[in-house]
This record gives sequence, C-alpha cells and structure tokens, in this order.
Amino acid sequence: MLAARPVSYGKIGMRLSVRLKVCCISSVDEARIAVAAGAHAIGLVSAMPSGPGPIPEELIAEIAHVVPPGVDTFLLTCRSDAAEIIDQLRRTRCRTVQLVDTVEPGTYAAIRRELPNVKIVQVIHVQDRGALAEARGAEPSVDAILLDSGRPNAAVKELGGTGRTHDWSVSASLVQSVRVPVYLAGGLREENVGTAMRTVRPFGLDLCSGVRTNGQLDPEKLRRFVRAVAEAAG
Repeated sequence: MLAARPVSYGKIGMRLSVRLKVCCISSVDEARIAVAAGAHAIGLVSAMPSGPGPIPEELIAEIAHVVPPGVDTFLLTCRSDAAEIIDQLRRTRCRTVQLVDTVEPGTYAAIRRELPNVKIVQVIHVQDRGALAEARGAEPSVDAILLDSGRPNAAVKELGGTGRTHDWSVSASLVQSVRVPVYLAGGLREENVGTAMRTVRPFGLDLCSGVRTNGQLDPEKLRRFVRAVAEAAG
C-alpha cells in the first residue's frame, strides 16, 4: 500500500554542479539516504535478465510515491515494446523512463503520445566507437542519453550494474557530438570519479555498485563519493 504522504527526508546534502543519480534503490530507506546525500534523481530497476537491483513494480511505485518534489524518479526497463513500457510507467508512476536496451521502432513516439510528461533516457552501452552512431540515432527522440558498460549482445544480456568502466575517450567524443544531456555510468567510484568528470565532462553521473557494501547502499561511501564529486567540480 502506498504511503499517505511523502516521508520526511531531512536536510539535503551538498549542492552539486553535476547531476547525480543514485541507482538500484531498493527501499524507502535507501531513497532517503540518497536524497539526503544530495541526489537529484534515483533509479528504480524493474525486472532484468541479469545484474543487481531489480525490485517488484509494487515497491517501485511505493518508493516513487514518497520521493520528494525536485528529485526525479527513473524507471529502468529492459522492455522493448511500447505498450509494455507505457503500462509499466502507468503502474509505477515514475517521471522518467530509462530504456536500457534497444527498443522497437515507434516506441519513443508512442511514449510521447501516451505519456507526454514522462522524460525518455536511452542507455547506450559503450563497447566501441559504434556507440557514437547509436547515440546520434537516438538523439532526436530522447531527452537524455546515459552511457553504460553493459554487453547487450552477451548470451545473458548485461544491461547495467556491471561495476565496470568503459573507454571514457569514446564517451568524451560522444558528449561533444550530441546536443542532449549525457549521463555517465559504469564503475564509478570515489577513486575515479574526478578523472571521469575531467575526461568526459558529462551532464550527470549515475552510480550503483560503487556506493554499496554487501549489496546495500552505504551512506559513508555515498558521502565520500559526493565529496569527491564536489572537489572535482571545484
């Protein structure tokens, strides 16, 4: 059952010049930790073929319902059919959809038509420089692009949460070649986020495994990550 009103999240953390999305949120308590640390958005993972973080759609809806105004809610979906994605969004009431795999022709237009207030973020898995062409193809139809390190062509698809980095020089070229905002994901940690920011210059950062301990969101790791981001941003 949904909460009657938004929970209290307390004082918001550091204000960052780069957007920060904390993904793989699995509970209201984890959402509270992320928002208090300064997250601009949280990622809620629906059923996936592999990787960490999937939670039932009922829990996604519950968390999305209590996230405070000003913090975006991303539904991560591996669905490729427009009708199925739209149904998911209606059930969960997330404000942004993150498409972690390629989608069928007409999907972007169908989402725009049925849910005009929902923002669309397309994930591009940076395996080689072919990612640039993929990003340019999606650019006219989406609100943002997110660069990750999955392997969508693997025998069991990897569509996120791998903990691996990718070739940031490709990501940097991609940021320069498209006009929509670009988020950077894939193996970001306190130790490497400064280099990632200086190399890629993304609009936003997306993190999951780098701020977790034994699968749980670690408040201290998240605080250190946010501090490293703030220092890198100057």
